Amino acid sequence: MPGYYVLKPAADGQFMFNLKAGNHEIILTSERYTTKAAAENGIQSVQTNSPLDARYDRRTAKDESPYFVLTAGNGQVIGKSEMYSSTSAMENGIESVKTNGPTTTIKDET
Repeated sequence: MPGYYVLKPAADGQFMFNLKAGNHEIILTSERYTTKAAAENGIQSVQTNSPLDARYDRRTAKDESPYFVLTAGNGQVIGKSEMYSSTSAMENGIESVKTNGPTTTIKDET
Protein backbone atom coordinates (compact mmCIF):
# COMPACT_ATOMS: atom_id res chain seq x y z
CA MET A 1 0.00 0.00 0.00
CA PRO A 2 1.40 3.43 -0.87
CA GLY A 3 1.78 6.25 1.60
CA TYR A 4 -0.72 9.06 2.10
CA TYR A 5 -1.25 12.41 3.78
CA VAL A 6 -3.69 13.07 6.61
CA LEU A 7 -4.80 16.72 6.67
CA LYS A 8 -6.39 17.64 9.98
CA PRO A 9 -7.17 20.48 12.35
CA ALA A 10 -4.61 21.23 15.06
CA ALA A 11 -5.64 21.76 18.68
CA ASP A 12 -5.14 25.53 18.43
CA GLY A 13 -7.56 26.08 15.51
CA GLN A 14 -4.80 25.84 12.94
CA PHE A 15 -4.14 23.05 10.42
CA MET A 16 -1.43 20.43 10.02
CA PHE A 17 -0.74 17.20 8.21
CA ASN A 18 1.08 13.93 8.68
CA LEU A 19 2.69 11.88 5.95
CA LYS A 20 2.09 8.21 6.66
CA ALA A 21 3.82 5.23 5.11
CA GLY A 22 1.83 2.34 3.66
CA ASN A 23 1.97 0.62 7.07
CA HIS A 24 0.13 3.67 8.55
CA GLU A 25 3.16 4.82 10.57
CA ILE A 26 3.73 8.60 10.69
CA ILE A 27 6.98 9.39 8.88
CA LEU A 28 6.72 13.22 8.72
CA THR A 29 4.77 15.77 10.75
CA SER A 30 4.15 19.23 9.36
CA GLU A 31 4.43 22.61 10.93
CA ARG A 32 1.15 24.29 11.92
CA TYR A 33 -0.59 26.45 9.33
CA THR A 34 -3.11 29.23 9.92
CA THR A 35 -5.34 28.18 7.01
CA LYS A 36 -6.33 24.94 5.34
CA ALA A 37 -5.10 26.31 2.00
CA ALA A 38 -1.66 26.97 3.51
CA ALA A 39 -1.53 23.38 4.82
CA GLU A 40 -2.48 22.10 1.35
CA ASN A 41 0.38 24.18 -0.06
CA GLY A 42 2.63 22.54 2.53
CA ILE A 43 1.60 19.12 1.22
CA GLN A 44 2.44 20.26 -2.31
CA SER A 45 5.82 21.41 -1.05
CA VAL A 46 6.52 17.96 0.47
CA GLN A 47 5.45 16.32 -2.79
CA THR A 48 7.95 18.51 -4.66
CA ASN A 49 10.86 18.52 -2.20
CA SER A 50 10.76 15.05 -0.61
CA PRO A 51 12.61 13.25 -3.45
CA LEU A 52 15.59 15.64 -3.16
CA ASP A 53 18.28 14.52 -0.70
CA ALA A 54 19.59 18.09 -0.35
CA ARG A 55 16.27 19.10 1.27
CA TYR A 56 16.89 16.89 4.33
CA ASP A 57 18.62 18.48 7.30
CA ARG A 58 19.94 15.68 9.47
CA ARG A 59 20.04 16.75 13.11
CA THR A 60 20.74 15.46 16.61
CA ALA A 61 18.47 16.24 19.56
CA LYS A 62 19.75 17.24 23.01
CA ASP A 63 19.42 13.61 24.12
CA GLU A 64 21.58 12.56 21.14
CA SER A 65 18.63 11.06 19.21
CA PRO A 66 18.97 11.54 15.46
CA TYR A 67 16.08 13.11 13.53
CA PHE A 68 15.58 15.10 10.36
CA VAL A 69 13.67 18.06 9.02
CA LEU A 70 12.51 18.47 5.45
CA THR A 71 13.01 21.96 4.06
CA ALA A 72 11.72 23.81 1.03
CA GLY A 73 13.99 25.40 -1.54
CA ASN A 74 13.94 28.64 0.47
CA GLY A 75 15.16 26.81 3.59
CA GLN A 76 11.83 26.94 5.40
CA VAL A 77 11.01 23.83 7.45
CA ILE A 78 8.09 21.88 5.97
CA GLY A 79 8.05 18.97 8.39
CA LYS A 80 9.93 16.99 11.02
CA SER A 81 10.53 13.33 11.70
CA GLU A 82 10.23 11.41 14.92
CA MET A 83 13.29 10.82 17.08
CA TYR A 84 15.19 7.74 15.97
CA SER A 85 17.25 5.23 17.94
CA SER A 86 20.13 5.29 15.45
CA THR A 87 21.48 7.13 12.44
CA SER A 88 20.72 4.15 10.21
CA ALA A 89 17.09 4.16 11.39
CA MET A 90 16.90 7.88 10.58
CA GLU A 91 18.32 7.25 7.10
CA ASN A 92 15.63 4.58 6.59
CA GLY A 93 13.05 7.18 7.63
CA ILE A 94 14.42 9.62 5.05
CA GLU A 95 14.21 6.94 2.35
CA SER A 96 10.60 6.28 3.34
CA VAL A 97 9.73 10.00 3.01
CA LYS A 98 11.50 10.10 -0.36
CA THR A 99 9.41 7.13 -1.51
CA ASN A 100 6.06 8.15 -0.03
CA GLY A 101 6.27 11.96 -0.19
CA PRO A 102 5.32 12.33 -3.88
CA THR A 103 1.97 10.56 -3.32
CA THR A 104 -1.17 12.48 -4.25
CA THR A 105 -3.42 10.58 -1.81
CA ILE A 106 -4.77 12.96 0.83
CA LYS A 107 -7.21 11.98 3.58
CA ASP A 108 -8.95 15.21 4.56
CA GLU A 109 -10.11 15.07 8.19
CA THR A 110 -10.90 18.78 8.51
